[in-house]
Amino acid sequence: MSTTELTQYLADYLQVDQYKDYAPNGLQVQGSENITRIVTGVTACQALIDKAVEVNADAILVHHGFFWKSEPEVLTGMKYKRISALIKNDINLFGYHLPIDGHPQIGNNAQLASKIGVAEPKIAESVKQNLLWRGELEQALAPQQLARRLNDTLAHKPLHIGEAPELIKTVAWCTGGAQDYIDAAVELGVDAFISGEVSERTFHAAMEQNIHYFAAGHHATERYGIKALGEHLSDKFGLEHQFIDIYNPV
Repeated sequence: MSTTELTQYLADYLQVDQYKDYAPNGLQVQGSENITRIVTGVTACQALIDKAVEVNADAILVHHGFFWKSEPEVLTGMKYKRISALIKNDINLFGYHLPIDGHPQIGNNAQLASKIGVAEPKIAESVKQNLLWRGELEQALAPQQLARRLNDTLAHKPLHIGEAPELIKTVAWCTGGAQDYIDAAVELGVDAFISGEVSERTFHAAMEQNIHYFAAGHHATERYGIKALGEHLSDKFGLEHQFIDIYNPV
């Protein structure tokens, strides 16, 4: 498959044009024009790039790529080393941020719902770009039971905040750094809200609005979308695919 073909297919499949994002979605660093072996991972860190070099990958697909609006534009230090390794080894880097969060089938939010047992998950229309989702657990759980399920599923101990209600049936969630959607979750009338990260202010928002909140890990909640995308490409186009999970406790 050519780089041009893959770029166009992913732009259409992930509906890239529908998202206003903080970084470019698509091909970020150009490499070989012919792609047969792809690696997927959460973040385009040096460790992931090094692993991709080891397995002779033609392309890396990540959720957290390069060229964020808030980062320096110069290619020096850590950023130079990463991009230099990609160019020297002729590896394409594709980055997809919000499109991987919001995709209705392979997206992070859809995948998290499947992993933790949410029945009939739906996109909450109150938040743009398909980022906040809602649904019901297959059976009501005590907060400690939901925390245990998140821990067992994601291999990451969640932080739980909240006291009422005693059982959790309805939930809203958004993976990654989405703690500030807690107010929108409250407006949905759900029992609990799940995101990846937590802020100091989140504690007070949860306690004062009587909602359970679970910070389940930014990396932990966002492993599954990019992996599912790689599996999709492997099934559809016969590309060799390997998901590489670089440890991150955050």
